[in-house]
Amino acid sequence: MAHVAEWKKEEVKELKAIIDEYDVIGLVDLENIPAKQLQEMRKTLKGNAVIRMSKINLIKLALEDCNAEKTNIVDLSEHMDGQIALVATEMNPFKLYKILEDSKTSAPAKPGSIAVDDIVVPEGDTGFEPGPFLGELQQVGIPAKIDKGKICVQKETVVVKAGEEVSKQVAATLSRLEINPMEVGMDLKAVYEEGSIYTSDVLAIDEEQTLADVQNAFRSAFNLSVNAAIPTDETISTIITLAYTRAINVGVEAAIMTSETSEPIIGLAQAKMLALASEVADAPGAIDDELAEKLSSVAVAAAPVVEEVVEEEEEEEEEEENSEEEAAAGLGALFG
Repeated sequence: MAHVAEWKKEEVKELKAIIDEYDVIGLVDLENIPAKQLQEMRKTLKGNAVIRMSKINLIKLALEDCNAEKTNIVDLSEHMDGQIALVATEMNPFKLYKILEDSKTSAPAKPGSIAVDDIVVPEGDTGFEPGPFLGELQQVGIPAKIDKGKICVQKETVVVKAGEEVSKQVAATLSRLEINPMEVGMDLKAVYEEGSIYTSDVLAIDEEQTLADVQNAFRSAFNLSVNAAIPTDETISTIITLAYTRAINVGVEAAIMTSETSEPIIGLAQAKMLALASEVADAPGAIDDELAEKLSSVAVAAAPVVEEVVEEEEEEEEEEENSEEEAAAGLGALFG
């Protein structure tokens, strides 16, 4: 039987203790992260998460030892590609992912690195005086010329497409242009919580879109509740208001006299009567003097009156008109 070094046993024991202590256990890839930036990331997570670097086979052994207590945690072993470290926290996986993504910083492209997205050199002045650098730009496929005593890129150019390798010459050119197209930071590979494994593609959510989806769902549920007359704390007031408004409209249209409908019914009848009278007013003897006087009064009231009024009165009238328009718009929205 092969001898197992004592330090390895101790390391597995310490890893197991960390896994047992925290509810959320993740794997992060630390490949190509400079020591200085790794220290900064540790500071960012201090108090919220523990990061423990170790050998992959020792992490796997610790996960196997914890699998009895934390069902399926051993499945994290399937996501151990790269320079893996263990991260343990009480934060939910989505918050952990967001913190790690936000802590990433831009970095120069290194020869041999793979572009995650298209690497673009923008159009415009490079700030360089005429010289050999013009030829360097042209050699890597960047159209450039001398303009007003400076080397200028003639048009925006993709120098490396997503998924392609960055050559030594392109990396040197990007560095001179101070273009840092790469991101350096911890890549969260997978996270365990309460028997489930969440991979990075699941954790990468669009917060704005998610919020918009929730708001749309609320509006749809609210409208369904109102239209189906299903009362809830949020909809009961709207349901009652809508029912009351519809009842008043039915009462007015059907000329059913109540304390709430009598005034609008009489007003509507009078308006129709005056409208009909105005149509036949020119015919001799069609209307009596009293009705003619009412029509005249309506015409005078409707005619614009030019007179000086106190400014405060004008403001009050405008406010009343705006209130009436808003009320009409509100009714229109209810029945639109």
